[in-house]
Amino acid sequence: MAQMHYLISPSIFGDFGIVWRELADQPRILRVTLPGKTRQLEDTLRVEYPLAAEGAQPDTAALAGELRRFLNGEDVRFDLQWLAWETCTEFQSRVLRAEYGIPRGWVSTYGRIARELGVVGGGRAVGNALASNPFPLLIPCHRAVRSTGALGGYQGGLEMKKALLEMEGVVFNSPTKASLIKVYY
Repeated sequence: MAQMHYLISPSIFGDFGIVWRELADQPRILRVTLPGKTRQLEDTLRVEYPLAAEGAQPDTAALAGELRRFLNGEDVRFDLQWLAWETCTEFQSRVLRAEYGIPRGWVSTYGRIARELGVVGGGRAVGNALASNPFPLLIPCHRAVRSTGALGGYQGGLEMKKALLEMEGVVFNSPTKASLIKVYY
């Protein structure tokens, strides 16, 4: 059985976490946790991953640095080879890969992503798959909005979602609605 680890790193939004397991001297990212408002991150990780030990290794320390740069507004494209895709259903994996394809500075809608995947009327299913995204930021699920431009949901909260979109250059028509000028898919 592979050893599990986690690390906690600060960012401008608060502390985030990375949980991984070591396989053949390479990390397999199990989860990225976004800053939360009501729970202490370390306590959450200990409850959800009781066998995980705190620590870092070079690849995950480098990933934490890339995530900090991303959260500071830099254009960072993450390598998906490290993700533990086996933790996702086939449908969720397809949704996450489609979401990953949305370029920086663009948005898409849950319905458009569903149509791109050939799932007519599957906007809600896409939203559910993104709501349980184990790899937020690495898979930029903040780039999916409702068909009206309303933000929808986000694990890190709507303030964080809006801030990330604004850092990427997405324009807002109102405080809670993204412009649909640059829509992907």
